[in-house]
Amino acid sequence: MESIYAALLLYKASKDISEANIEKVLKAADLKPDKTQITKLVAGLKETDIETILSSASAAPVAVTPTAAPQVETKTPGKKEAKKEEEEEEEEPTGIGSLF
Repeated sequence: MESIYAALLLYKASKDISEANIEKVLKAADLKPDKTQITKLVAGLKETDIETILSSASAAPVAVTPTAAPQVETKTPGKKEAKKEEEEEEEEPTGIGSLF
């Protein structure tokens, strides 16, 4: 992943995207370059148009999560409501939420 960022940085700076330049960028960021990964990346980028990839990535739609308006509660919760809320909080998360 770091090698890709280094290649994008070189592209943005209008520098040659070569193995040596990517290694220099990674070393400057105090990262250990993986020479086999860098070799594969440079070979793959020789056949691609980075500008086309970047323009298509920026044109992709971004899903926006709707935000709920804060609700103001006007009454004080009774004992039954408080117990119900406590029971809801104790439920185990399922799906992807259970990983966190």
